[in-house]
Amino acid sequence: MRILVIEDNQRLAQLVADGLQRRGFSCDIALSLRDADNSMATASYDAIVLDLGLPDGNGIDWLGARRRQREIPPAIIQTARGALEDRITGLDAGADDYVVKPVSVDELAARIRALLRRPGARAQTVLEAATLRFDTATRILQCGGKQVDLSRREADLLELLMRRAGAVVHREAIEQALYNFNEPVTPNAVEAIVSRLRSKLDDAGAPRNLHTVRGIGYMLRDNGA
Repeated sequence: MRILVIEDNQRLAQLVADGLQRRGFSCDIALSLRDADNSMATASYDAIVLDLGLPDGNGIDWLGARRRQREIPPAIIQTARGALEDRITGLDAGADDYVVKPVSVDELAARIRALLRRPGARAQTVLEAATLRFDTATRILQCGGKQVDLSRREADLLELLMRRAGAVVHREAIEQALYNFNEPVTPNAVEAIVSRLRSKLDDAGAPRNLHTVRGIGYMLRDNGA
C-alpha cells in the first residue's frame, strides 16, 4: 500500500514516512501542496496523510477542491490544530479522519488500515483466487488453509495481482505500486520479487497460476491454468 505524506516539516515528514514503512507501507513525502499535486499526477496512492499549514496554501482548501473533483484517495488530516471547530471544518472539507499532533505512528498506521477497510475506500478486504486467500488488512496469506510468510513487497505484489486477477499487470504499474520515488529500482527488481513470490507459492502447493507475459508484465489466474 502506497501512502503520500504531505507535511512541510521535513524532519517530521521523514519520521512519519520511516515509521509507516516499518509497518508495511510504501511512502512518498510532499513538502508542499505543489509537491503533492506533482506526486499525485505521477503515482497512484491508497491514502494520504495531510498537514494543514503548508507553505503554499491551506490544506483544507486543497482537500476540498480535490474532493469536489473526486481526485483524491482516503485522507487523514494530521495537524496541531485540535480545536473542535478545526476538526469539524476538516471533516466537512472531505477528510476521512482527523488526528492531532503528536500522534504515535502505531495509531496512525492503525487508522490508515481502518480507512482502507471501509466500503468504497478500496475493494474487498479479503481476496481469493484458486486456493489462495489473502487478508489485505493483516497481510496474511493462506494457501489451502496453510499460512505463507511473505515480505512486505511480496505481499504488496500479491495484493496487486489478486485485485486484477485474470488481467495482465504491466511491469511499470508494479514498480509504481511497490517502490516510492526515493528508492532505487534495479533493472531486475520486479523479476526478483516475482521469482521469490512464485517460489513461496510453489512451496505451499498453490496452483501454478502466476504467469509471466514476456515484455509486458505478469498475470495471476483464478484457476491455475
